[in-house]
Amino acid sequence: MRIYRPEANAPVPAPCLVWFHGGGMVLGTPEADDARVSAYAREVGCVVVSVEYRLAPEHPHPVPVEDCYRALRWTAGRARALGIDPHRLAVGGISAGGGLAAATALLARDRGGPALAFQLLLCPMLDDRNTTPSSREFSRAVAWPRADNLFGWSALLGPLAGTEAVPPYAAPARAADLSGLPAAYVDVGELEVFRDECARYALRLAEAGVPAEFRLWPGAFHGFDGALPRVALSRRAAAEQVAVLRRALGGR
Repeated sequence: MRIYRPEANAPVPAPCLVWFHGGGMVLGTPEADDARVSAYAREVGCVVVSVEYRLAPEHPHPVPVEDCYRALRWTAGRARALGIDPHRLAVGGISAGGGLAAATALLARDRGGPALAFQLLLCPMLDDRNTTPSSREFSRAVAWPRADNLFGWSALLGPLAGTEAVPPYAAPARAADLSGLPAAYVDVGELEVFRDECARYALRLAEAGVPAEFRLWPGAFHGFDGALPRVALSRRAAAEQVAVLRRALGGR
């Protein structure tokens, strides 16, 4: 895990975001998100704990999500030493990491903690079934087309991918009950395979009584804000992420 702290004069205890990187369950490192999570720490005034979970196919489900949940428990259990307010603890991630954040929130609910204040789900990878219109539409895409998505789920789940045997802790869209989860922010690009599953997940959260905010970014491809951070739409997305974290966690 990599731990990012706000400025030295920031109030203590600080809110905390436990963060999971993207990479389709098969790629990625915490270092890839240095710029993003450093901005969260600096602009929100929160501690960020960025997790290096083990990757498929060498480590299939449930290893990645159990790594993430273990990291959350470790963080909560050392809140005092880390200068963290345990009542302002959130999970978040992008792409596969967004899916893992959603699954970790489900585990925390079902295993009795740690209590979470918020979940930040950026273009999350939620549904192994790949049956939505957008999952079929983008066989060719700027980033993460349908074939890549099928490969990622297959690496994580093997022959179970797409069957009724897949548990919600592997694919959160499978969860029958979303009640009792922390408030959520879900975003996704208009031009990506995850568009419909993300929109449906946000709507289902709201239907279950969970405060949920959803943002569909027009004309955006998967991971656009990281790939093109200086364009106007990416700057808007980054500013909105900081704003929602401030509202949820009571940052600066």
